[in-house]
Amino acid sequence: MELRSLGRTGPKVSALGLGCMGMSGMYGPADRRESIATVHAALDAGITLLDTGDFYGMGHNELLLAEALAGVPRERFQVSVKFGAQRDPSGRWIGFDGRPAALKTALAYSLQRLRLDDIDIYRPARLDPQVPIEETVGAAAEMVKAGYVRHIGLSEVGAATLRRAAAVHPICDLQIEYSLISRGIETDILPAVRELGIAVTAYGVLSRGLISGHWSRKPPAPSDWRAHGPRFSGENLERNLALVEALRALSHERRVSVAQLAIAWVRAQGADIVPLIGARRREQLTEALGALAVRLTPADLAAIERAVPKGAAAGERYAAQQMAHLDSERH
Repeated sequence: MELRSLGRTGPKVSALGLGCMGMSGMYGPADRRESIATVHAALDAGITLLDTGDFYGMGHNELLLAEALAGVPRERFQVSVKFGAQRDPSGRWIGFDGRPAALKTALAYSLQRLRLDDIDIYRPARLDPQVPIEETVGAAAEMVKAGYVRHIGLSEVGAATLRRAAAVHPICDLQIEYSLISRGIETDILPAVRELGIAVTAYGVLSRGLISGHWSRKPPAPSDWRAHGPRFSGENLERNLALVEALRALSHERRVSVAQLAIAWVRAQGADIVPLIGARRREQLTEALGALAVRLTPADLAAIERAVPKGAAAGERYAAQQMAHLDSERH
């Protein structure tokens, strides 16, 4: 497994990470045994970076990971945890809390659920507009000094916030959506992270399955939040699937799958970018791992650009209410 550095100050991690959100109901029901088997298969393949959030299934995902990692030597994996997203008992999103006391409390719960003494990368899930980022990062820095956190990351913040945070404590990576149809980071954010020596852990590299080559026109289950995603409905869906078919033609020429081509494109954007693969079944993981063998030439990259030009996607990546919470989308 190729390793990549999470910025100037972060650890070396596998060139692909495993995003575990889908194992805890965010995309509808998941199979517990298959989820654990997928984590084990990822570790066996050399994947070290496991990404979770304390609000994925309201602690379910952390407990699942703890079960999967029982008996696995600590040096074989790194856990990245997001905190701060607030949900009510019905699962409804009700805001974000980045206060220092909230950070420390959330961290204590995560350590308990994960059965770990420390967390490799800890990050707020979103910027709390009521709390200066300096206060949130300052509290995380206290937890680094106390030995409960190894590195600090951020998620979905813009260039100005990145600079303010990095002035308080080194930031190893920015977790943010980046794919062939979500390229907003290229204008301001990607130059900023490179200036600051911060890596990108890219989630949504297959746009939540939309550009995997496997998306069905059958409506998602009501419990699958993609049912409410602007890119997954009506005319937007048809326009986006037309882009997938253009990718499919290229993938056939290169004898790879659509998903492998899309993942390889993200990897090819820089050695400081680590794609997170949201596999919750072993077959999905196996396909994603095949992207590691795909080497894209300049001619390949140009052909992909022609097939899926920047800005070609129809619809925003989140519904309007969620978009409003993204510091990364404020220009």
